[in-house]
Amino acid sequence: MNKYLITIIFGCIVWPIAGWSQYLPEPTTNEGIYEFIDEIATIGLIDPNSAIKPYGRDQIAAWLTTALNEEQRLTSRQKADLEFYLKEFVPGWQEKRYKLFPGYFKSVSLYPTSLSVSYSDSLFRFSLRPILSYQLTRNSDDNLTRSYWGAAFSATFGRNWSAWASLRDNHESEAISRPGYFINRPGVPLKNNPGGGVDFSEMNGGIVYSWSWGSFGLVKDHFTWGNNRNGSNILSGNSPSFAHIALKVKPVRWLELNYIHGWLVSNVVDSTRSFWDDYVYRVVMRSKYIAANMITITPLRRLDISFGNSVIYSDQGVHPAYLIPFFFYKSVDHTLNNTNSTGESGQNAQLFFDISSRQINHLHLFMSAYFDELHISRIKEGLIHNFFSLKPGFRIDGWPLSGLSLEGEYTLTKPLTYQHKISTTTFTSNDYNLGHYLRDNSKELYLAVRYKPVRGLSLTAWLTDAKHYNNYVYNNRVDASDDKPFADLTWTQVTYGLKANWEFVYNGYLFASISRSETKGYDADGITAEQNLSTFTPMFYRGDHTLFNAGFALGF
Repeated sequence: MNKYLITIIFGCIVWPIAGWSQYLPEPTTNEGIYEFIDEIATIGLIDPNSAIKPYGRDQIAAWLTTALNEEQRLTSRQKADLEFYLKEFVPGWQEKRYKLFPGYFKSVSLYPTSLSVSYSDSLFRFSLRPILSYQLTRNSDDNLTRSYWGAAFSATFGRNWSAWASLRDNHESEAISRPGYFINRPGVPLKNNPGGGVDFSEMNGGIVYSWSWGSFGLVKDHFTWGNNRNGSNILSGNSPSFAHIALKVKPVRWLELNYIHGWLVSNVVDSTRSFWDDYVYRVVMRSKYIAANMITITPLRRLDISFGNSVIYSDQGVHPAYLIPFFFYKSVDHTLNNTNSTGESGQNAQLFFDISSRQINHLHLFMSAYFDELHISRIKEGLIHNFFSLKPGFRIDGWPLSGLSLEGEYTLTKPLTYQHKISTTTFTSNDYNLGHYLRDNSKELYLAVRYKPVRGLSLTAWLTDAKHYNNYVYNNRVDASDDKPFADLTWTQVTYGLKANWEFVYNGYLFASISRSETKGYDADGITAEQNLSTFTPMFYRGDHTLFNAGFALGF
């Protein structure tokens, strides 16, 4: 395994390059800059590949510079947003620094727009930011608190190297994220706190070598694949972050390849390698990996067509065939695991597609599709279905009123999608689904209206109507595809409300919201309504509640 990995890393280091670049990701949780990028893309100023996130800070800087050249097409509020973000992403742009130390440390500065301490010279640039957040949510009966603190740094070396890391220590008064819950937020490995609640820490970061038309690195961080407005159905980023090799190449304007090879957490005990050490039992987990690629073609300006595939594999170590970034991995699996026995020796492969169109000014149309099992013969059978998830959606920006946006999407996922018969090759890491947070046999409607009256302030009204149906299990039945889709409800949640979000400094937010949440369980498949409700919902959100939420966040 190591010799293949070393070969690839060495090959990318010595790869002849034309020009230079330095990749640093901007977290997708930083809502302000991503909303602004979407806004100027929908009105036709830039053409991002929004199926792949996070965006790099160098790419964001290029988009902002492009928007500056088209400044006459922006409203006064958009111009204020542009100036605000240019100060953060384009070094030296109308820069205002506050010197902290005289003499030798004279270039160490405080940027007032982002509350970061930075250093820069001709070779090395470094930035250190605080991470601090607290929020309180009140329902009809109880309070829920969540807080985290830590720090993040980013650095660039010479012309092509970049590195970043963030460490957060978290506390929640109740465990809201568990693998079985329908919660649209990143999962966490939990550790119970004797004083009540749960504590967990999260370490993310990476080191990347970049050139003018690509980048390659070793990363442990969150990422999403698939256009969406309320959670992707391809790779959602809702599992705990996992270490992976990340490759991005864009040799021409109309073609882009993204590839990852990741080390997942199986949570499946390897009994042959687990052992007793005196009075302690050492538990060793089985290895589990993912290889995935997404190729994006832009045949027309502002039209992106993406397609890709992935494989979850285990029990054979890292295989060099899965390190080839442009392969169709299902075919590779047929070669590596062909058998005439009745056993299950194959791996778990997936297909996905995404189309994004911004060809009509002010309108973004998209659809993403994830296929777990696809057989043409099943299309002709009325009672038999393929395992897939579809997500069509739209966003309207700046029409009919300036500063107003309307967005929506509908997610439909057939039974058994994301499931697998073999526990070491499920589409999960740390037992959290890698795809949509509602998993299989579910539907969701999401609508939102957003208004931005002044720079940094966003007012949003939203509605989410989520439904989950029968809890089918993909076992060793001859053909489980005859399970009837969307037959009996087991769980529903309707949430609607109003929220305000103010970005008072870059990557710093004050927020507040009021919402109504109605979460119910239903009797189905011999399971009671109360059991279904408790299986899929944290205690805090069970039943009908009016929710008040407020807090602040510095960094993510």
